[in-house]
Amino acid sequence: MIKANVENSVVFEIEKKGEHTFVNGVQQSIDALILNNGVQHWLVNNRSFRVEVEEFNRAEKKYSIRVNGKTFQVVIKEQMDDLLREMGMDSAAAQKINDLRAPMPGLVVDVLVAEGQQIKKGDTVIVLEAMKMENSLKAIADATVKKVVAVKGAAVEKNEVLVLME
Repeated sequence: MIKANVENSVVFEIEKKGEHTFVNGVQQSIDALILNNGVQHWLVNNRSFRVEVEEFNRAEKKYSIRVNGKTFQVVIKEQMDDLLREMGMDSAAAQKINDLRAPMPGLVVDVLVAEGQQIKKGDTVIVLEAMKMENSLKAIADATVKKVVAVKGAAVEKNEVLVLME
């Protein structure tokens, strides 16, 4: 089952059972035809819709779609998304943005940021030596350094917080 949240207000639960499509538990007659440049023509219960995806954020499963000339923001959630949320794994991506953790045990060779510093995605934040190799730990998103926990020359364990970011 897929849940489509439209404009943060209307939720459609869409489920395929064999050849049949159900929307909010009601069987629907849906036929889609791909035209060109991502434009589609949908026939839903004998009503015609011109549908085109204007923007798509794969990581967040957010779409900006235009239906018959009107634009809608849609967020898609699948059963796997709910399962990951129940297991507490959906916050893993958010946690990575809020803090930088040691990916392995090692020695902090250098700390390249300071509290309050603005950093960009891809900036090196910490240099960590592990197994006789230096590893540059980089920011995965634009952020502000909230607190530097790591100390140059200190040994760290796997998953230990090195830098808090906001």
